[in-house]
Amino acid sequence: MWEEKLKVYDELVAKCLRFERKGKTMPYTSANGHMFSLLNKAGEIGIRFSKEVQKKYMEEFDSTIFKSYNSVMQGYVLIPEYMLKDLDNVAKYLNESYDYVTSLDPK
Repeated sequence: MWEEKLKVYDELVAKCLRFERKGKTMPYTSANGHMFSLLNKAGEIGIRFSKEVQKKYMEEFDSTIFKSYNSVMQGYVLIPEYMLKDLDNVAKYLNESYDYVTSLDPK
């Protein structure tokens, strides 16, 4: 099951040409030292947004805060399973997240 989710995550990231997937055992994307998406060990995808956007998208997607290894990932939204049927749409959110983290001061 996790391997299937990894394929979905890889497909999603491949739709975004400005960055690539990193990590062997914990797949993620990052820019300027800020991680902005992640596939956790449960096979769930989380995408990072500003606090205001996170709140808006949790309501819009009927979703929750994203957790990884039992830790709440600040600013991340859990991407619901139903959204993964339209990766082109989710790629828009991932690109939006990339734009957000590149606006932050580099780490």
